[in-house]
Amino acid sequence: MIIQTGLVGTPKHELDTPSLLVDMPTLDRNISKMSSTIIEEAGVNWRPHTKGMKTPVLAHMLLDAGAIGITCAKLGEAEVMAYAGIKDILIANQVVGPRKIARLVNLCSRADVIVCVDDIRNVNMIGQTAANKGVTVRVLIEVNVGMDRAGVEPGEPALELAAQIAACNGVEFSGLMTWESHALTVEPIEEKKRVITEALDRLTETADLCRSNGHTIDIVSCGGTGTYWISAFHSGITEIEAGGGIFGDIRYRTVFGADLEYALTILSTVTSRPDATRIICDAGKKAMSSDAATPEPIGIPGVKSVALSAEHGKIVLEKEANDPDVGDQVEFVAGYSDTTVVLHDELYAIRDGVVEAVWPLPGRGRVQ
Repeated sequence: MIIQTGLVGTPKHELDTPSLLVDMPTLDRNISKMSSTIIEEAGVNWRPHTKGMKTPVLAHMLLDAGAIGITCAKLGEAEVMAYAGIKDILIANQVVGPRKIARLVNLCSRADVIVCVDDIRNVNMIGQTAANKGVTVRVLIEVNVGMDRAGVEPGEPALELAAQIAACNGVEFSGLMTWESHALTVEPIEEKKRVITEALDRLTETADLCRSNGHTIDIVSCGGTGTYWISAFHSGITEIEAGGGIFGDIRYRTVFGADLEYALTILSTVTSRPDATRIICDAGKKAMSSDAATPEPIGIPGVKSVALSAEHGKIVLEKEANDPDVGDQVEFVAGYSDTTVVLHDELYAIRDGVVEAVWPLPGRGRVQ
């Protein structure tokens, strides 16, 4: 991987394309808004998810903004962050199998790593491996409150697993987590709040049940960018995992209702104008994702549709227009940051139209 650090100070319109850009003033405002809502207004901890960022640079910025640690989706991402000096990491996923568990246990010598569990067989393997290494791995029970992905059911099933964990060497039961994603697209907002409240009641009531049975619950974790401004204020929640919203993409704003600004864009070049209503550019699906939301071109009036193939983007206009012409640049707002950032080797930090920094994305491809 070649990182073009010599481009610092270059106007963004001189960058080769396709390029991934983040507007720094907008990013700063999004970080400030999320931090203020979660930490200052709700009074809970912030452990932002970094699965869509792929760079420790942004993780450190979030820690500077008040986050207590970070959340990762995969063990490989956690390794990248730990080796970049991040000390408090939650892996909001199950780490299963001897190879991964050995890596998890080894990582605990470098950072305070917490991992989610929902199966005592997995817990036993983690505990045995950790005990053999003379370390203790902290675990959270993942509770299914309606998403119906992973997780044990709330109430007695979670309590039973907590008791089993407490009897296991090499692990420490630290609390509960969930992801109330089934509420993301619920409308109207009053109904969304009701669904979230009911879901998180199941989580916090389970935490109370565990406490009444002698278990210490330090962490009750939940929340994503599409729910954090509601979930953070739910009584009994101790921390929020929302993080991807710092990029404020189309999916977060228009589908999930997050009140955040667009910060992440893709710079492209017009490569063909077959007719006066078609604009072809060099950014297709390999440069910007369209699976969750279609990227939108900035500053082009009368756009009828946008379609992506592997290497090309096609903009169809409602009326004929000469601009932009071949060689001109078109900037797109990212449709979904999580599946766009992973397509690039570096992220260009832009301030006032100029490259302020070039950040490598070492978390890219760390899916194991």
